[in-house]
Amino acid sequence: MTEFDSLMSKLLEQKPDLSRGDVEALITQKKEKIGAGYLTDQGALFLVASDLGVTISEPIKSEISIKDLYSGAKEVTLQTRVLNVSPKKQFSRKDGSQFLLRNMTVYDSESSVTVKLWDEKADIPEIANIKPGDMIKIIKAYVKSDLNGQPTLNIGSGSTIERTGTESSIPSIESLTKDISDVKDGETNLVVSGIIDGNINYSEFTNFRGSQGTALRFRLRGKDGRSMRVVLLNKNSSYIPKIVPTGTKIRLLGVKAKTNQQELEVHGNESTALEIATRGEVEPIVFRVLTAVKNENGQKMILGVDRERQIYNIIDVADSTKSIVGDVLECMPSKLYGNNVTIDSESFVRKIDFDDLPHLSDLRIKIADIKPDSDYCCVEAIILKAPERRNVQTKTGETITLSEMFVGDDTAQIWIKGWRNQARLLDECTIGEKIMLSGVLAKSGLEGRTELSLTPYSSIIRKG
Repeated sequence: MTEFDSLMSKLLEQKPDLSRGDVEALITQKKEKIGAGYLTDQGALFLVASDLGVTISEPIKSEISIKDLYSGAKEVTLQTRVLNVSPKKQFSRKDGSQFLLRNMTVYDSESSVTVKLWDEKADIPEIANIKPGDMIKIIKAYVKSDLNGQPTLNIGSGSTIERTGTESSIPSIESLTKDISDVKDGETNLVVSGIIDGNINYSEFTNFRGSQGTALRFRLRGKDGRSMRVVLLNKNSSYIPKIVPTGTKIRLLGVKAKTNQQELEVHGNESTALEIATRGEVEPIVFRVLTAVKNENGQKMILGVDRERQIYNIIDVADSTKSIVGDVLECMPSKLYGNNVTIDSESFVRKIDFDDLPHLSDLRIKIADIKPDSDYCCVEAIILKAPERRNVQTKTGETITLSEMFVGDDTAQIWIKGWRNQARLLDECTIGEKIMLSGVLAKSGLEGRTELSLTPYSSIIRKG
């Protein structure tokens, strides 16, 4: 008799009003409810027994697979491979006492599971030596359900983790890696790779619970040439090198794919591991100053372009560039994230006599040719509808300013939007006026129509 048949017999002995067929139907329903990839028939049987108020305790195998885990299991031992490990965090209980928690994601040949390391186990020396792809043995863990009803492994005072280094049939990280263009909606615990496409942005925000959060946002380009938005919550710029040029290859370990506003995105959190392909010696950037404006803090915001027509958003926090529009500068920045450049007192900057770079007029584009998710330097248009300013309330309850106007050229029309401080750039614009916009970002707006958003690097020149 198999272990499953033995457990089934124990349940039927305690529930004589049920037939084996009835229980098998309940098992099928449970697996459909939980979703594919999480439960074996035996794992579902434990959950069904719990729903029926029946205990079917049977000595579990000394080592089991992740798919066989069920809530309430104790002294669980399994061999598995590490996907990622989060930093430790300190939390407060309701009584005011403190505790430590660290999350780790592990996987085997069939499934994956979150491992929670509590209190002193969150800070054991072994964790410092564990990295993605390592084989480990988890000994005497216990299983509880998370808020979504999924099993989680818990490492408490009686549990241990050993790094084994043994040969295993569990797939390696390399074999799990897929190009970002191949991900599908709903997939979790993914390992994806791609090429940095544009900026890497860091932001701070307040979530719907009123808690402070951080995020890294960027786009990765896949082998098919398309790019996908990546959002990594609770990550900041300390997780990435100071120099990450556009075109750098990145691999993300432990992300999920989800559709947001009809666009497929990749989302991660503090547990997500980033592997960034480092380059050799970084070359200085040579760019022409296309526009230069001051932000609300008095810092110079420069729009630049290099010989290959790569656009750079440059913030000069130390006023080191001492330049005018049209100058060509050579720069070794202190930070380079995609095409976002930071120049400070430690950066090297000099003016050079080199004219083989585009001018602003060389980058002019017609409205009909504007595509979403792209930066544009030069859009000439006539104002068809004067700007209107209004207040908009965000999901968090914050009230922000929005100013928008409608413009066109001889090919098409488009809306221009200025949020928060950028709204003031539209204040002096009037209907019928000819303008040249620079440093704007094209986005998909309502009903999929393309809109232009002003950025901290934007400027508006009136053509008379």
